[in-house]
Amino acid sequence: MAALDVLLGLGSTADLLRLVAVPAFAWAAYRDVRTRRVPNRLWPPLVGVGVLVLALDFAGGLPAGFGGEIALLRISVSVGLVAPLGYVFFRVGGFGGADAKAVIALAVLFPLYPVYYLPFDALPMHAATLGVFSLTILTNTVAAGALYPVGLAARNLSRGHLAPPMVVGRPARIEDLSTAHGSLMETPDGYTRRGLDLDALRMYLRWRGTTLPAVRESPDHHRDPTSLPPPGARNDPGDGAVGDGPPVADGGTQRVEPEPRTDDAAEPTAVAAEVDLDPTGGAATEDPWGAEAFLDEIEGTAYGTTPSKLRDGLEVVADPDRETVWFTPGIPFVVPMFVGLVVALTYGDVLFVVLRVLGLLP
Repeated sequence: MAALDVLLGLGSTADLLRLVAVPAFAWAAYRDVRTRRVPNRLWPPLVGVGVLVLALDFAGGLPAGFGGEIALLRISVSVGLVAPLGYVFFRVGGFGGADAKAVIALAVLFPLYPVYYLPFDALPMHAATLGVFSLTILTNTVAAGALYPVGLAARNLSRGHLAPPMVVGRPARIEDLSTAHGSLMETPDGYTRRGLDLDALRMYLRWRGTTLPAVRESPDHHRDPTSLPPPGARNDPGDGAVGDGPPVADGGTQRVEPEPRTDDAAEPTAVAAEVDLDPTGGAATEDPWGAEAFLDEIEGTAYGTTPSKLRDGLEVVADPDRETVWFTPGIPFVVPMFVGLVVALTYGDVLFVVLRVLGLLP
């Protein structure tokens, strides 16, 4: 191992192996933008590499005396504090499954500052005093994420889209929502920060065997709960993925999409009408769109969707007088995390440099 280090002259073997995170996170960021889904199989190998490089660090020998104690403290903070924080944020809803696993992988891979020697300098250029590199990556991630609303507002302003949600959302044609990711920012009563998740909308449409254009063409028919297919003819809703293939999402399982039903099967039947009548013999109008039936039948909560939120979202997208609607694409957190990783490996800790320039740090 030592011979390899000398031959390359760029850094220790452990630090060079850590660079596998760069292409891995680049691919994860790409997948996060395109599909909002990162396969689970990416993270165990990265954690495995992290364990290996930690073993190499110990085998190479930590600094003697107090320096070694500091290194052990930094490793303890990264593995014992930063990694569990990723899980905690996932449990409270602050992170998605992929985001939490990415934080855990980074905490194991980068507890200490790596060093890479170039002809003109050594990278990273600026190290934080605390010296826990995974924390540097996370603070850089937050800084990169903070630029997203600024860019979104500038984009909307340049296109003349002036509205209260312009800092966190953008308008889109309703017909394009079928392949968009994010959540609606409008209800029949006005703007909202917690509108219908578009993945949940796709789940609903698949479940009842219809499409967004069909809903817009005949909203009254779809609003009537007696128009739902009978229970045996309803589809597996999947997990809201855009692609036609059987997706595997974080925390999810392989789902096989059922064969498309014929137009005749999608039409309401006498059996369906009888099933959906209330005990008094009247139409079950207390469940417009069959929203409660959908959420009662599926597994999980459809990304926090409630019957009222689903109904509000459907009323917005079914409104024939609307051509566009505001929605927020959100921030795929793995994307700023990739940016934060690259900046940390090259420039270093952005927050530390800013605080030092402001005179808040020596």
